[in-house]
Amino acid sequence: MEIIVAIILLGLAFYVTAVLTEEFFVPAIDVLAKRMRLSSDAAGATLLAMGSSAPEFFTSLIAVVGLAGSGHDDVGAGTIVGSAIFNILVIVGASATFKAVKLQWKPVLRDQLFYVITILLLLWAFWDGKIVLAEALTFVATYCFYVFIVVNWRKWLKYDEVAAPEIVEEKQRGQLQALTHRLLSFVIPDPVKKPRLYVLSFVVSILAIAALSWLLVQQVVVLADALHINPTFLALTVLAAGTSVPDLVGSIVVAKQGRGDMAVSNAVGSNIFDVLFCLGLPWIVALALHPGSIAVSTANLNSSIFLLLATVVATLFLLVLRNWRIGHRSGLLLIAMYIAYVGYIAADL
Repeated sequence: MEIIVAIILLGLAFYVTAVLTEEFFVPAIDVLAKRMRLSSDAAGATLLAMGSSAPEFFTSLIAVVGLAGSGHDDVGAGTIVGSAIFNILVIVGASATFKAVKLQWKPVLRDQLFYVITILLLLWAFWDGKIVLAEALTFVATYCFYVFIVVNWRKWLKYDEVAAPEIVEEKQRGQLQALTHRLLSFVIPDPVKKPRLYVLSFVVSILAIAALSWLLVQQVVVLADALHINPTFLALTVLAAGTSVPDLVGSIVVAKQGRGDMAVSNAVGSNIFDVLFCLGLPWIVALALHPGSIAVSTANLNSSIFLLLATVVATLFLLVLRNWRIGHRSGLLLIAMYIAYVGYIAADL
């Protein structure tokens, strides 16, 4: 019975997170990006990435601080690594299957190269099996440098902007989605109908995502203990995919609108944010509370980190080969690569 309840709660949390992101969070981010006059790729790589990665951040924070010494310490890191692989393969792939996009190589190459640097930093930090304060600070400082590069990139290298369409006032929703939207609108202002309250919508959405993230972590721990499954495996797969729902929904929404650059920048930018900020800041908090170092299980995570690096190389090669265009077939290929990855780590248990 405990297992059934945990699965039901996981499903509900994933679904509510998806609706919350599509109906409230993405529109709030759109308004904020317009007020800040950010380009579509800059908004995707910073605001949308930071906001839609809130589940990963709170999951990592809860796991690093709340599960320290419990035997489930790697849940946070596993979620981040697994989510990064999910983002680059499934999110980019799914966006392409909904609408083929011709990408501008300048912002995409920027994000891909910076992403390689991010993964190399991750390997460096995990190499000795422990995290110290200097490494955690390096992660956060590197992300701040990335944001600076993104904001100024279009000023340095001129390329065309992708026009953002106007927000549609009404949309067709299924009955369950409509009911969920109505329930959420009691506590979160709808940024489409009340754009002046976009800041409140943004903040409350993040708080709601934090609460859902706590529920997700707790239920994954329950499942791992009840089924006697390695919790890191569940973090790399189930929890990683679940916490990436906001990224997936947000990227598909903007891809359908014809903003392919923003969708891809969101996926890669989210990965950079996940690794550098969603791991770096929780590590800083944990080390401030308990000075010394944080142990990480390299045996469970190193293979996935190397696979993560391989996905970046493969994706970049595919983009260059296809002249920076991602179509239906390329999208399906990326999704197939993710399925193969899950099969690989399942067989390695």
